[in-house]
Amino acid sequence: MSSSAVMVDIRGVHKSFGAHEVLRGVDLQVRASEVTVVIGPSGSGKSTLLRGINHLEKLDRGSVSIDGELVGYRRRGDKLYELKEREILRRRTRIGFVFQNFNLFPHLTVLENITEAPVSALGRSRSQATVRARELLARVGLADKERAYPRQLSGGQQQRVAIARALALDPRVLLFDEPTSALDPELVGEVLDVIKDVARAGTTMIVVTHEIGFAREIADTVVFMDDGLIVEQGPPEQVLDHPRQDRTRAFLAKVL
Repeated sequence: MSSSAVMVDIRGVHKSFGAHEVLRGVDLQVRASEVTVVIGPSGSGKSTLLRGINHLEKLDRGSVSIDGELVGYRRRGDKLYELKEREILRRRTRIGFVFQNFNLFPHLTVLENITEAPVSALGRSRSQATVRARELLARVGLADKERAYPRQLSGGQQQRVAIARALALDPRVLLFDEPTSALDPELVGEVLDVIKDVARAGTTMIVVTHEIGFAREIADTVVFMDDGLIVEQGPPEQVLDHPRQDRTRAFLAKVL
């Protein structure tokens, strides 16, 4: 890793659903302006880890800090206490999240989808948020779609709007949960191109994906998860081309 400061600091994270332990002690650090790509089989805990980072899932044990600030909790002595919902929402604005199923508001136009959070959560003026939204729509190639509704867009266009919406909050870190898994194959490329552009701009990113070629191209660090644990992590040329762990090799043999 580079010598830049740690932006995302995940320590000792555990999460269970009933008797099923989904995360079993995850430690991960992501440095500012770097891209970490998380791969692994279904059910390995990848999406739960992402949702824990921005407190959409409450962790059973462990902590997550973004730029030195705890997410979802405050520390008093050696104990963590959950914050009130308003403060959780404030801290969550520092973390952009792009879901696999877009999660756009169907009753709002494209422009309204992007301006809603900056106005309501950050207190920006409507005109200021609109200027920024139009800049982002141009960046993702959808400047002509601001008045359209989500139902009038292809899946790839909806996902590009979702990326613009996440960027509108100027987040410290951007999380992607399988951003192409809900798309028809011919639409995957247009979304991956936008994500690459965001990465080149120096945005700190954690991307959960099954697109191994994309991981090789974009990642500073590749993390392989299985059974709620990080099995292996390192530069893409090491993890993807010369994996050290038998479990990583077995997984890659099936997907490459």
